[in-house]
Amino acid sequence: MTTFRSATIAAALIATPVTLVAWLLAGRPALSAAAAAWCALSASLELAYLWLLSTAYRRGELSVVYPIARGSAPLLAVIVGLGVLHEKLTGLQLAGVGILLLGILAVALPQAGGRATLPALLTGVAIASYTAVDRVGVRLSTPWLYGWLLVVVLAIAIPVSMWVAARMTAGRQGVREVNAGHLSRSRAVLIGIFLWGGYLLVLWALSLAPLSVVAPVRETAVVGVAVWGVWRLRESKAAALKLSGAFATLVGVALLAS
Repeated sequence: MTTFRSATIAAALIATPVTLVAWLLAGRPALSAAAAAWCALSASLELAYLWLLSTAYRRGELSVVYPIARGSAPLLAVIVGLGVLHEKLTGLQLAGVGILLLGILAVALPQAGGRATLPALLTGVAIASYTAVDRVGVRLSTPWLYGWLLVVVLAIAIPVSMWVAARMTAGRQGVREVNAGHLSRSRAVLIGIFLWGGYLLVLWALSLAPLSVVAPVRETAVVGVAVWGVWRLRESKAAALKLSGAFATLVGVALLAS
């Protein structure tokens, strides 16, 4: 949380003057009340996502938590796209849904019954929810203006939520856990640029393409993280099953995006 807080604040400080200049040069485009409301809802869901993800990582291994969280999100987003936004998928993409489910199951099996499974799945729900909200909100505004507002809202909401959590946590140890870790200014700036620059690209894609395509494509990092967790972090428990599940998740994502 501390890293994300520092990076988001840095991104907001950098993006604000740039956005102001772009806003003036673009003829001062308006941000409708509806777009701002969707943006606020997205920020609330992203805040929930951050806390759920932090909880999952405290309870389980990276190579399990990340594929479950990020692998379940596109599946849920596809359901929203098909059922709520009335998007359509081909037979090949529907096959991808089945493979994605199998991949998630394979990754989840080593952690079955573990304390990280539920928060990891809820993290996926949060990701799918805020992505679906962004799909609606970004089309009511200019993507970069919507993205700027989202970053600014989160730059305020994250520190406030951490302060509240620290006050609600009993004992000094809990307070230290909530506020643990420090990030240098240069690293915060670098992470903020990459983190929110990438997210701005997602918002741009959502303004052009269906949710049921964009959401799966953004989760192609699942395989890389699973490999990293097994190889570099020595998370060797059921490594072959984790990697097979992560690869199946990637195949499902690729089919969904086809």
